[in-house]
Amino acid sequence: MSQTLDPAAFAQRQLDAYNARDLDRFVAEYTDDVVVFRLPDAEPIIRGKQSLAEHYARNRFNLPGLHAKLVNRMVFGNKVIDQEYVTGVPGEPLEVAAIYEVTPGGISKVWFVGGA
Repeated sequence: MSQTLDPAAFAQRQLDAYNARDLDRFVAEYTDDVVVFRLPDAEPIIRGKQSLAEHYARNRFNLPGLHAKLVNRMVFGNKVIDQEYVTGVPGEPLEVAAIYEVTPGGISKVWFVGGA
């Protein structure tokens, strides 16, 4: 019997690791070929797990007050949409939505949407 994919579990584990600023646990939830977009841009801002790790090490996990509060989560098949309220970052607070596409191997695509 095949195991059922639980996309919300991937999203929750990466959020927990993000808030703990645990880079290894964070990137473990992503596929090696993960692609990250910031809407409305059509071109990815990050390609690959190594680039993801470098970006978060340099721009997020070095911030001692970093915290993302989950406001709302919706799951549609293999997609998870998280509405988050992020503090501890420049220009805080940030209201963002993250859309995760999840495969059995991890989160393969992410689209970020920022509030106005």
